[in-house]
Amino acid sequence: MNDEHIIERTDTPAGGRYEIDLGDGYKAEMTYRWRDGVMVINHTGVPRPFEGRGIALKLVKRAIADAREDGFRIDPVCPYVDVQFRRHADWGDLRAG
Repeated sequence: MNDEHIIERTDTPAGGRYEIDLGDGYKAEMTYRWRDGVMVINHTGVPRPFEGRGIALKLVKRAIADAREDGFRIDPVCPYVDVQFRRHADWGDLRAG
């Protein structure tokens, strides 16, 4: 595994996921659904051997960048994402719900 993680985003009309291939069959993911133009992030998961390396935060930061670029807001239903929103006051303008 290297520090240059490639984050893939798969989007459908109903929702989607952000995913990082960590190698050896491991993947980190963050899933979401769309509700009235708001990205509702409902799950973030990192395999146990990769926990504590900031991988989940990379997924969240990618969603933040996408929200800024594409002009949508985020409802952080996932507890991890909610905590990150509280830690990053500069993301407050993107918070919905």
